Amino acid sequence: MDSTARERNIARARLKFLQSAEPPASVVPEKIRDSWQRSKHWGIGIDEVTVPYQPDYDRESRLMRAATPVLDRLERTLAGSDVCVIVTDRKGWVRDRRVGELRLSAHLDRVKLAPGFSYAEQFVGTNGIGMALEERRSSMVLGTEHFNERLQKVSCAASPIRNPISGRVEGAINLTCWNGPAGSLMAALVQEAADDVERMLYESGTTCEHALLEAFRQATHYGCRPVLCLGQDLLLANSAAAGRLTGDDHRLLHEAAAELGHAPRTRRRVQLTGGRSVLVRCRRVDGPAGKAGYLLDLTFDDAPTAEEPRGTAGSRAPGGSRGGDTRPCPLPGLAGADPAWNTVARTAARCARERVPLLIYGEAGTGKAALARAAHAFAGAASAPVVIDAADPRYGADGATGPNRPYNAYEATGPDDAPLPGSLPYALRSAPAGPGRALVLLHLDAVTTARAPAVAQALSAAAARGTWTVATLGRAPEGADTLLRCFAEAVTVPPLRHRLADLPALVDALLRRVGAGAECSPEVLPLLRRQDWPGNVRQLESVLRKAAAGRRTYRVEPRDLPPSLHAAGHRALSGWETAERDTLVAALLEADGNKLLAAQRLGISRTTVYRKMRAYGITLPAHH
Repeated sequence: MDSTARERNIARARLKFLQSAEPPASVVPEKIRDSWQRSKHWGIGIDEVTVPYQPDYDRESRLMRAATPVLDRLERTLAGSDVCVIVTDRKGWVRDRRVGELRLSAHLDRVKLAPGFSYAEQFVGTNGIGMALEERRSSMVLGTEHFNERLQKVSCAASPIRNPISGRVEGAINLTCWNGPAGSLMAALVQEAADDVERMLYESGTTCEHALLEAFRQATHYGCRPVLCLGQDLLLANSAAAGRLTGDDHRLLHEAAAELGHAPRTRRRVQLTGGRSVLVRCRRVDGPAGKAGYLLDLTFDDAPTAEEPRGTAGSRAPGGSRGGDTRPCPLPGLAGADPAWNTVARTAARCARERVPLLIYGEAGTGKAALARAAHAFAGAASAPVVIDAADPRYGADGATGPNRPYNAYEATGPDDAPLPGSLPYALRSAPAGPGRALVLLHLDAVTTARAPAVAQALSAAAARGTWTVATLGRAPEGADTLLRCFAEAVTVPPLRHRLADLPALVDALLRRVGAGAECSPEVLPLLRRQDWPGNVRQLESVLRKAAAGRRTYRVEPRDLPPSLHAAGHRALSGWETAERDTLVAALLEADGNKLLAAQRLGISRTTVYRKMRAYGITLPAHH
């Protein structure tokens, strides 16, 4: 098939996809189909490019120092050609652009593919930069494969730029040109350019980072035993370790290594999350400037089996098996790479695709309903799920449908014994049903034993018509046997305190969700990491929403956070103590961390300030 015919077929498939609830046709490459579905879920416009703009950014960042020599070389090589080279940071913000042709430069200005603008997928839809960052792999988007029509005059190829020491994605490099035969050659060139930037990043690394990387390479060169390498701002793990550890496990192991770090070699058994334990052999790694970090050789108590059973209804194991695929599952609007979270996200996506009834356990605020919505959208659905809350007072949580009226799950309005209008079973049966639909019942644990049979019948009837049925709960419901039989699989969403490694990605995603157009300064993350977050992601979102609304710059700074996040007390405070702590934190932040100035403004001594800081566990970021 020639390129012109292919573009026509892609364009027809895209138009049909936009006009219907059906997934894109098979003529569309799989990666493009997935990106179109995410773009449709995010509500991306198809005829206008509307992206956020951030004029203030660090033009001398480590990424840009590494990328500039590569950009200079490509600019000389591509001078006069219709090819543009672009570098973005890991969030999709364009940081530099080199164009060899004025006409192409003018077009890119019109579609805002210029420094200061964001080309993340959630703002622009399907494009090379957005896909490379979303899927963490090289991508190519040709002409009509773009979701937005204004981008369809060009083709682009992009590749993520990874820090070769930490493995973290630092940004992306992209080549864009007019549609034509040169498009197929860009993939190899952009990958070569990404490799060059990564080499420059490695050469700019510190001696401590190099020492840790070399120790990690030597430890993992032979065999496949679990190995973890920990530095001050660096974590390296091979697949044997990464697949069995959560973000909170990393923190526990780092604390244990720091305690044992006085000896060159030592070992200790460490209790991990979920009651598991691991024997840790710890070796300190030294660099030219002194201690670089620790190399941990891990021996788990239980050897992972080749295949673990799927979760069953009522299973309470967080995230199910840890032995499966732990690659990120990019559900729209959600974020995280923690192994337990990945397992949950992948299971939910599969259940949505295969229409398998799913039960989602988890603490309040962990994002159970958001998981169901995202999995439903990822499966290609055009309509949002119908969400019904079993704890809604309208459905008579106390077992009645009206004042002083006994509830009868089978009270009829006709000869077919239909549930009473206004009842929970009636609401479930009245929801739109059929293929492509989803029905989410929140707080299944609010369903009483008396109502369980009617609710179970309504859920089964919806599933029989092709509806994907999902229920969320925090504990087993009273009518457990009756209700749990309605679901073929179950997952448990891990609490936020067990996936603290996901905080940077979650913070970015939540700030985008609240529409603040703000970034989070690096000094904020340590304050967020040390919290227990009893309200989980919902509490984190509330904190970020308030901080973003009250921020003084384009970034959320530590001073924008509530005073309670600057303290790490180990006991409940009285109302008076809470007020005193908050007043002290506010004074310290106002004084930019100057204890003497804060003491003078509060009318107390500096000694009292230090004593109160210790008592309340108040700490301030290092730059203060």
